[in-house]
Amino acid sequence: MGAHRDLPANYARFFRALGARIRSYRVENGFTQEDMIFLGFSLRHWQKIEAGRPINVVTVLRICEAFGVTFEELFDGLSRYLRKQRR
Repeated sequence: MGAHRDLPANYARFFRALGARIRSYRVENGFTQEDMIFLGFSLRHWQKIEAGRPINVVTVLRICEAFGVTFEELFDGLSRYLRKQRR
């Protein structure tokens, strides 16, 4: 099993929300997932990013550069997904 399956629920929610935000940037810019190959990403890696798999800081910085957004813009408001939910 991949390490992403062992993430705490709040981390998994965060990465799913981040993946959705990254997808929205791609769509807003008129790119297909296949277009991301020309920006240095493999198709499979890009699909995993949008699916909410955990990504590292280097990948985050490459995404920011690809879409011309700051680190802060990419993560704005996503911290709410890190809060543990009450049962």
